[in-house]
Amino acid sequence: MLATLAFVGFAALVVGLLHFYLWKRLVKDTTGPGRWRRIGAVAALVLALLVPATMIGTRAGLFWLAWPGYLWLALMFYLLVVLLVLEVPRLVARLVLRRRVVAAEPATAEPEPVLVGASGGAEPPAVAAIDQPDHDPDRRLLLARGAAIFAGLTATGVTGYGVRNAMGPPRLDRVRIPLAKLPRGMDGLRIATVSDIHLGPLRGRAHTERIVAMINRLDADLVAVVGDLVDGSVAELGEAAAPLRDLRSRYGSFFVTGNHEYYSGVEEWVQEVDRLGLRVLQNTRQEIRTPGGVLDLAGVNDVSAAGTGLAAPADFTAALGDRDPGRPVVLLAHQPVAAVEAAKFGVDLQLSGHTHGGQIVPFNLLVKLEQPVVSGLGEVDGTKVYVTNGAGFWGPPVRVGADPQVTLVELRTP
Repeated sequence: MLATLAFVGFAALVVGLLHFYLWKRLVKDTTGPGRWRRIGAVAALVLALLVPATMIGTRAGLFWLAWPGYLWLALMFYLLVVLLVLEVPRLVARLVLRRRVVAAEPATAEPEPVLVGASGGAEPPAVAAIDQPDHDPDRRLLLARGAAIFAGLTATGVTGYGVRNAMGPPRLDRVRIPLAKLPRGMDGLRIATVSDIHLGPLRGRAHTERIVAMINRLDADLVAVVGDLVDGSVAELGEAAAPLRDLRSRYGSFFVTGNHEYYSGVEEWVQEVDRLGLRVLQNTRQEIRTPGGVLDLAGVNDVSAAGTGLAAPADFTAALGDRDPGRPVVLLAHQPVAAVEAAKFGVDLQLSGHTHGGQIVPFNLLVKLEQPVVSGLGEVDGTKVYVTNGAGFWGPPVRVGADPQVTLVELRTP
């Protein structure tokens, strides 16, 4: 309980400080005392409260909060990024102008003659006005307004582009991955791979239908749905997920849980996905027999399941132990970091999602601190890892620098 309260308090402090900084740069620095500054202060307070209201409200079914709340999160993020970047030239400009003022001052102070007035009193000498831009209120106001306008236009433009990108159709990528153990008769086996569909407050049935139609056009041998299908319960999103029953492939469609399934009622979703015709690989594997040979397709529960009490944690021994080491094995695991354990079992290829490719640049740099591969093909201790960007989004309906994606993975012999 104390840990939860501490986290909530820390989060509230961070949100408050961020909004105070935005108010300072966008309102206080650009306006004088009066009505507009008061309006700006009220707006900053309302937007600060909107952030926790969105996080809590959408989980409680108040989906109408999703669009304004998540859009503000994205806009706020890019406002912060641009304003923080502008702090550097702002500081440089102040230092340069200050040096110019110092250089304009006389090297030595010459004594000025004292003027004696008619009254016999001494009058102070006339002092030439020296332009000091660093202390000029008008110039400070002009620079502050220019920075605020630039930050606002840039953040709005980037966010608008990101919304269009996120809400548009996923990009189809094709990747060929050679596997040393793949039988020649299985050369060219194709796996349609999708992850992070994230059905929820902002994505519904039409999103699923578009993805299913896209995958079916590929005429794939296998379909792999690699976790984070939903952000809500079966009661809320069962209808939105229903088009998954129309997925077509030669040797079946398969699913593994992602971390968001564990926030959404994982037992019910496992049953629902199974009812829709996808085989749920929970720490198990399936032989894929084709006319050209046999391949092991394995799947593990999401690594974050450990300790949740909702389902068994990822068990690599159950999924990969006691198998024929001469066969190639493809592992479905939601998080790329699972490859650290998978490599110990000689996994040839792991298909993952989870990262969203970073979703919003420069978050991809932070994802690298947690995951060994952020997007595309990589390798972990000899195991090849392919990470798809995901077909949906989480939180802000924005994707910048990481397009939504469905991938057709083609396995090839060396």
